[in-house]
Formats: sequence, C-alpha cells, structure tokens
Amino acid sequence: MRKGKDYILFNIIGYIFITIIGMFTFIPFVVLVVSSFASENYIINHGYTLIPGEFSLNAYKLIFQNPQRIIRAYIITIIVTAVGTSLSLFLSTMAAYVMYRKDVKYRNALAFFLYFTTLFNGGLAPYYIILANYYHLKNNVLVLILVPLFNVFYILILRNFIRGSIPDSLIESAKIDGAGDFTIFLRIVLPLSKPALASIGLFIALNYWNDWWTPMMFIEKQNLYPLQYTLYLILSSVNVAANILQNVVRIDMPKETLKLAMTVVATGPIIFLYPFVQRYFVRGITLGAVKG
Repeated sequence: MRKGKDYILFNIIGYIFITIIGMFTFIPFVVLVVSSFASENYIINHGYTLIPGEFSLNAYKLIFQNPQRIIRAYIITIIVTAVGTSLSLFLSTMAAYVMYRKDVKYRNALAFFLYFTTLFNGGLAPYYIILANYYHLKNNVLVLILVPLFNVFYILILRNFIRGSIPDSLIESAKIDGAGDFTIFLRIVLPLSKPALASIGLFIALNYWNDWWTPMMFIEKQNLYPLQYTLYLILSSVNVAANILQNVVRIDMPKETLKLAMTVVATGPIIFLYPFVQRYFVRGITLGAVKG
C-alpha cells in the first residue's frame, strides 16, 4: 500500500515535535549528571553547564565516604521495593477483582469504605501510635513495606481496567469448567491484566524507592536506613556543618554539587525500570482511568 503525502508529512512533523520535546526533557538530565562532576566553585561562579569547566569528584567522595553505608542502603531499598511492589500489586489486584465481581454482596460498601479513607483519616498521632505501640513496627523493616502497601486510587484504576478488559462471559465459562474464584484470579485475571499491572507497578515501585518519610518516622537503627533517607541525612549533616563553619574558616563544602550527585545516586537502577513497562504504559493507564 502506497503511503500518501499527508501520511509522510504527518510523520515528519510528528518526529520533529517528539524530538524537540525529547530534547527538552533529556538535556536537563544531562546537565544534572555533568554538573554533578563539576567543582563547587565552578557551579557557584558559572552555574550549571553541559561541559564542566573544573572536573571534581568531591561530591561523590562525600557520598561514598562510607561505602558500606550506601551499599547497605541500596540493598534495603531494592529489597523493600521488589517485595513491596509485588505484594502491593497482588493484593491491590485481588481487592480490585473482588469489587469488580457483581455477585459480591457488599462490593459497593467496600468501595465506599476504601474511597472514604482517601478523604478522611485519623491524623498523624493516632497513625504513629497504632503502628509503633500496637503493631510494634518501629525499627522493623516491615514498616517500610506495609505503610505504602495500599493506594486506593490504584485499586480503583485496576478495578476499572478489569471491568473494561475482561468480559463476564469469560469468568462464567471458567466457572462452568469448574474453576474456583482463586484459580480464576490467578490464571485469568492476573495474566490479562498485564498492561495495568505494569503501569501501576511502575508507580508503586517509584513510591517505595523514593520513600524517605516512613523511615524518618519509624526507623532509628542506622543499619535499617534505606537509600533516600541515608542521602537525606548526608545532605542535612553537610548543610549543618557548612552553616557552623562558614563564619570560622572558608571551607570548600560541595553543597550544590552534592545535591546533584545525590540525585544521580538516588535515581540509580529505578530509571531502568521504565523501558521494560513502556509498551504497557499507555494502554494500562487509559483503559483503567477512562472507563468508570
């Protein structure tokens, strides 16, 4: 089939437009990485640049001053992200499937209860007391997995995705063939929900990876600190030291380049997750979000 001029012109304009948008989003990241290898004086005097005038590793040396601490934080973060994302996806999809089933008697009441908790909550103090004093999760790595485990918004998206992509007749056929509810969930619902699981899983993984607030609230043992909270503590200690010493003696404390280097280190392996879920991303989000 011969392609018309309109098709060719549309593709040319599309590629040019996407290239410009891509450059606008990619160049700042390049500036971030390059500037993290510049010296503190050069950043202060010349600002961020694509080509560092004075190469320096001071920021990275400061971060990896205690490499065991960073490696341990990386391991904890990777384990928490992998376990938490898998568990959250499984339980969220199960909750979404229960609310999707029309034969579940109180599914609307359950949906209202979940939605109600997104509007109103008990406040920070009861939240802390319950987790620390009643569930005894303080200084326990389980708190890093359990606290971000459920997101009602994701459950509702998954429910809408299942409703829009899995026909009722398929479920009924499986029942007629003798499949139980859990078998239907494992062998039909989960495999057919891959686009939604991939896209929602990316958001959940980012939530776990970037979580520094939960360890700040519940973790006091240094050997349980995840990556983001460890970097936060390093930055805080550098800021405090710089403020104390600035009137005593001039010290080349890499405050600005440290922030850039921390961003590079914190981005880490999580940035490579997106290409694996990209092909499912648009379909998973649009099908789950549009149909009500």
